[in-house]
Amino acid sequence: MTYYKNYIVLFGGFQDTSNSTKYLADLWLYDTQNYAWHQPSLPPASPKPDARSSFSLLPHDAGAVLYGGYSRVKANATASASGGASGKAVAATKRNTALKPVVHQDTWFLRIVQPGPEASGSAPPTVRWERRKRPANAPNPPRAGATMAYHKARGICFGGVHDVEESEEGIDSEFFDGLFAWNIERNRFFPLTLRRARAQGKKTGGGGGGGAAGQVENRGGRRGRGKADEEELLRNLARLETRGTLEGGQEDVMDIDAGNHDKRGDEDEEEKKEVVILNTFPHPRFNAQLAVQDDVLYIFGGTYEHGDREYTFDEMHAVDLGKLDGVRQVFHRELENWVGSAEGSSDEEEEGDEDDDEDDEDEEEDGADKMDVDEPPASVATTATANTGMTAVPDEAEVEMEASDSLPSAAVAADNKPYPRPFESLRDFYARTSAEWQEIVMSGGDGSDLANSSIKELKKKGFEIAEG
Repeated sequence: MTYYKNYIVLFGGFQDTSNSTKYLADLWLYDTQNYAWHQPSLPPASPKPDARSSFSLLPHDAGAVLYGGYSRVKANATASASGGASGKAVAATKRNTALKPVVHQDTWFLRIVQPGPEASGSAPPTVRWERRKRPANAPNPPRAGATMAYHKARGICFGGVHDVEESEEGIDSEFFDGLFAWNIERNRFFPLTLRRARAQGKKTGGGGGGGAAGQVENRGGRRGRGKADEEELLRNLARLETRGTLEGGQEDVMDIDAGNHDKRGDEDEEEKKEVVILNTFPHPRFNAQLAVQDDVLYIFGGTYEHGDREYTFDEMHAVDLGKLDGVRQVFHRELENWVGSAEGSSDEEEEGDEDDDEDDEDEEEDGADKMDVDEPPASVATTATANTGMTAVPDEAEVEMEASDSLPSAAVAADNKPYPRPFESLRDFYARTSAEWQEIVMSGGDGSDLANSSIKELKKKGFEIAEG
């Protein structure tokens, strides 16, 4: 699928049923202004591409360009017969047909001519297929599933798979991780390779160029630190104006609150996270999703097969098409789920179901045994209490447990001190309640006289109380 002016161009594909797979060669245009589908009629006796899927369809100023694709065509099972073979045997051999995979390498240009001004608004455009020459310097061997993205009058192609051997057991495939650029006008492929990163040597003092660059870098670093200090000062001023917790004396505005320290430290850690830069292209795969934005190619997902297992990648990489100085790893998740053969997966599911059934039976038997041993019947318990005429008295341990459970709420109501939240660390707890602890220290709630102490001493004493 691609676009041309106000039309969306759709071609080919395949229809898979339980009995067979049918490859398509029909052409459809969707008008985004009138919200209508059109199936334009081709000129009689005009050439057109064969039915296929997994091809590349790119936009063009006068229509669209199609390259490559994959399909399976019927081919006679040519079993070589000896000289003494009878005519019936040869006829039977010819009747036996099989589907042979074909990787297309042809190129087609779809010329689209919009309707004239005298035509109605809903009239479809006129289309015609034109066969072009085979591209020069195409990737060798030919590969399917090599997706392509449009970028500045060229197609960026990555990955692909090539079937190298066909046997009774299956097809052995070779996967690729190459990156190519297809110039649409010149109809030629160019390989794209990563460049080696330049060694950035640090020059100090020395001659003119290096010294000047070092001075500019130092000035930039000083400006950055000065701006950070200024922002930090403004945040502290705003905090002191809004809270007003500290009264009297000169306030040390450059002193940073513990909570601001922690928040600033977390931000710095996030900024200092190193971006993973790879010197090689991502793992070989086919049917990866490609997109280009601001001269950066993004590669997401893809499929890789090894033996009877199929792996689907959950990762994204970015390549600067202008610099080609490495592959930046946007995110990467290790492969956890893999799809094996049908027999292996069914056997594992059956074994898992049997294990679950056995576990359920064991749990039921254990539960029944516990009910018989630990819990006496309700009728026996009521009869015993009725005969004795005595009420049940709780154990001393239960009374102590209930008393201990009620202690924290009573303590909170008594001293009015802040308490940590469930699963809250000491660092987060003090960052959230530092102002309250300073007020407690200044008011002498802890039995000490620190009203005339400095801010650092107040914070230190408050942290010791919170820790205790």
